[in-house]
Amino acid sequence: MIKEPSDGPGVENFIQGEIFADTFPLMPLPLSSQSNKKKSLKNERAELLAKLPEFRVIRSSRRKRSISAFRQNGAIEIHIPDRLTRKQEFEVIPEMIDLVLKRENRLRKSDSVLFDLCDELLQSLLPDFHERPASVTWRSMRERWGSCTTVDRTIRISDRLMSAPSYALNYVIFHELIHLRVAGHDDDFYELLNRYPEKLKAEAFLEGYESGAAGHSADVLEFD
Repeated sequence: MIKEPSDGPGVENFIQGEIFADTFPLMPLPLSSQSNKKKSLKNERAELLAKLPEFRVIRSSRRKRSISAFRQNGAIEIHIPDRLTRKQEFEVIPEMIDLVLKRENRLRKSDSVLFDLCDELLQSLLPDFHERPASVTWRSMRERWGSCTTVDRTIRISDRLMSAPSYALNYVIFHELIHLRVAGHDDDFYELLNRYPEKLKAEAFLEGYESGAAGHSADVLEFD
């Protein structure tokens, strides 16, 4: 099992697949259509789980009243007091996930904004480039920060960067723009990449994010 972050001694960590393993009936199940009435309960549980974004619940004996939730390394982390019952825990999970998703939606930069950022970076740092992206879109990616397909000139940026500082987001976009001309990561690629003025700062942020050290915004509730 992957070791998850904790709040210190007295903490129980749960990953998404395990937390509902024996108690899914406590969660509201989706209404089945007439044609799907014969589906097994197991299949319906699996379908419901698949619709939820990745999350983990972390209990802490040091946490007395507050419940907080934030995005950490792609997953939504929900921190709750240890004294909450399982029923209370299941009731608060959908609410906290909804809070995080709504906050992220408010902060979300549209695909058109990404395209405008590309244009600004090309003009300021790659004025000698005639290559232009056909599209730049957000994608759910957990293994990469971005990707570029040179054949059709499409660029995809990980949605983990939606709330990242601009210097980190722009660095990833700049990295993918270079791939429009240079497919690999050879000396020519890094010579162009070094044009980015905040390269070291951006790399430090991304490395910190991957290791769990990046800052995050949290949605918090008080529990009586």
